[in-house]
Formats: sequence, structure tokens, C-alpha cells
Amino acid sequence: MTTIEFDELYSTVMKIIEVLGTFTFVVSGIRQASAKHFDWFGGFVCGIAVAIGGGTIRDVMLGVPPFWMTSSMYMSCAVLALFFTLAFSRYLKKLDNAWFVFDTLGLGLFTIAGIQKTLECGYPFWVAIIMGCITGSAGGVMRDVFLNNLPVIFQKEIYATACVVGGFVYWGLTLLNLNVTWMAAITFVVICAIRFLAVKYHITFPTLKDEIE
Repeated sequence: MTTIEFDELYSTVMKIIEVLGTFTFVVSGIRQASAKHFDWFGGFVCGIAVAIGGGTIRDVMLGVPPFWMTSSMYMSCAVLALFFTLAFSRYLKKLDNAWFVFDTLGLGLFTIAGIQKTLECGYPFWVAIIMGCITGSAGGVMRDVFLNNLPVIFQKEIYATACVVGGFVYWGLTLLNLNVTWMAAITFVVICAIRFLAVKYHITFPTLKDEIE
């Protein structure tokens, strides 16, 4: 594969990941907002917060324009996700923890996007793993704050840890010189699997205990 072909493939994969991540995160935010009986606008704000929050923090730290400001595609995708959620609200409501499924998908997608963009900016891999974690989880913190919930990242659930593990998996795959599409797909599956299995089997970290009586 020539350098030009690789750059085109890399750019395409990045766009697909960011668009799918935006869509799934907006749906998860709106679903959680609906549980609090927010109106359409309030739900959309929560959806936007979780979709662009982490990526915005990442881009500001990397010194590049926030990704959603570079193309109207992301906001269009967010609006589409809003209408999708409204149109299929009955079906989504029947699914157990639909917001959790979409949140997990978004977590995996945006973690990969964060890692890839950081590497693209020339930073070392340890920075990319941190940025991937921020990209995947920071938006969820914003959403939970808006909803007056304790952020998932601060609960016993394995959340940001899945991003970190995914980052190391991505790093390991780069050493094998795999195609970027395969690296993204495998990392995505690993992150989602960790999250789903942790919740299914109630795998958590020990909690801190207050030693002061």
C-alpha cells in the first residue's frame, strides 16, 4: 500500500469512527435525559455534551481545532440521532438499558478516534492512550453532571479502564503492522467486550474506605 493510499484509508476510517461515535453517544445521552423527563432541547444538549465533550477537550489539549468545528457533518449526525431516537423511542424503551449499549459503543469508537488523532499529531503512545481515555469518557462526565448523576467514571463500574486497556491493545497491534482498519475493529471489540462483561458479571474495583470513624 502506497503512502497516499494509506493516508486516504486512514482518513476514511477516522471519519467513519467519529461519525458513528457521535451518533451513538448522542442517542445514549438523549435516552438518559428522557429518563429524567427532559424536553427535546434538553435531551439534545445532553446528547451533544457526551458526543463532543471528550473530543473537544482532547483537541484543545493537542492544540488543534475541535473536530466538530471542522465540518457540519458532525452536527448533522447529531440532529439525525435526535430524530432517530424520537422516531424509535418505543423500540429503544423496550430494550433493557438501551442507553448503556449505545454509550458502550460510543466509548469504544471515540477511544479509538482519540488514540488515532493523537498519534497523527506526533505525540508518543502513552499520551495517545491518555487522550483516548479522555475522548471516550469525558463527555459522559459532562452528561452525568447535566443530569445530576454521579459520573460513571467515579463509580465502581469498569468504564475508563476499558479505554486504557483498549489503548494498550491498539499499541500492541501497531507492533504487528496490521491494517489500520483491523486495528480499529479489534480494539473496538476489546473495549466493548470489557464493558459488557464487567457489567454482566458485576466485575468492579474495590471501593475506597473512609478510615475516619
